[in-house]
Amino acid sequence: MNVRTLAICALGVGLLTRGLDAQGLAQYRNFELKSDLAAISKLTGVASSEAKTIHTRPAMLQDLEFRPSRWIPDSTAASTDPVDQMVFSFYNDQLFRIIVDYGHERTEGMTDADMIAAISAVYGTPVARAPGTVRAASRIETESGTPLARWGGADHAVTLYRTSSYREAFRLIVTERALDDLARKATLQAARLDDQEAPQREIARQKKERDDGRAAAEKARTVNKRVFRP
Repeated sequence: MNVRTLAICALGVGLLTRGLDAQGLAQYRNFELKSDLAAISKLTGVASSEAKTIHTRPAMLQDLEFRPSRWIPDSTAASTDPVDQMVFSFYNDQLFRIIVDYGHERTEGMTDADMIAAISAVYGTPVARAPGTVRAASRIETESGTPLARWGGADHAVTLYRTSSYREAFRLIVTERALDDLARKATLQAARLDDQEAPQREIARQKKERDDGRAAAEKARTVNKRVFRP
């Protein structure tokens, strides 16, 4: 088999052996949207404490990164899993987005059509975005590259991208629409709050710096005064 055929086989094994039976748009493999951080932590083996806090107000926004093992469990054989990295995003402890980055070496030689066919085997026929339903792309979506195909309904969306990194690869984003909208609004509000409070934070920072400087100077004075001999 040539490189392209091998790549298709690898992706097929990675995708189709995990939850192909009636997998809905609300999940990727065995990861369910709206799950809490503890549940995803248990499935991935990544501690909840490893989650990165993006914002704490007006809502708690967190990301948890996961890199699948490069080896088959209980074996010395290399894994054929095409996933290089996954990022799980939470809004108030509810999973609203899964970002799946496929490794370049596991998709090398595959065309856009190959990838669309492989994803369609799991999520069904891609859909065309109906007129009037276009929404502004988020920062994550913009940075993900060129959208190739979409699957979705009123509540969930699955989008395949060809990334624009220095090495061509593919990304899949699975989203819970309602929570994603809330997360977008919370992100904008958090940015506004940060801007409003920036002057006060700078004043507080400068005061702390002065206080720390005075405390350090007083400590040095006490030590030096005790041992100083002219």
